[in-house]
Amino acid sequence: MAPMKLLLRTTPDLTLTIARFVLAAIFFGHGAQKAFGWFGGPGFDNAIAIFQNTMGIPAPLTIFVMFTELTAAVGMALGLLSRVAALGLLGLMIVAPFANGLYPQFFMNWTGKFPHEGYEYHLLAIALILTILTRGGGAMSVDAKLSRRP
Repeated sequence: MAPMKLLLRTTPDLTLTIARFVLAAIFFGHGAQKAFGWFGGPGFDNAIAIFQNTMGIPAPLTIFVMFTELTAAVGMALGLLSRVAALGLLGLMIVAPFANGLYPQFFMNWTGKFPHEGYEYHLLAIALILTILTRGGGAMSVDAKLSRRP
């Protein structure tokens, strides 16, 4: 089987579609907060300043995060190169807790009583991402349509 066919291969599983849409919504929201200031986010310039000042992350890497979140979200929503989008998001979710100083706290900081947030969200995202990475985009995906073409 050709490498591109393997990359696009999936089953018509609606569960994978739901996982894709959930990931797309979450990561589009996070990317749009950083890049455009939507949904109460800081916007491009402020996001760069926050990443640099609080985590020591240089501007090019912050821009890379924004780009990855937004493009992977579009890929997930369409089911277009779902595994590539999943791989990009997986990288972000593995690195983010370390960059944010979240370890070793597990639970999210809902009440603001703790010095850091937890990494439980990252684990949930990673579980969904690994599902897409291993099984593909599922039903209603561009990947499925392209993989059926001769």
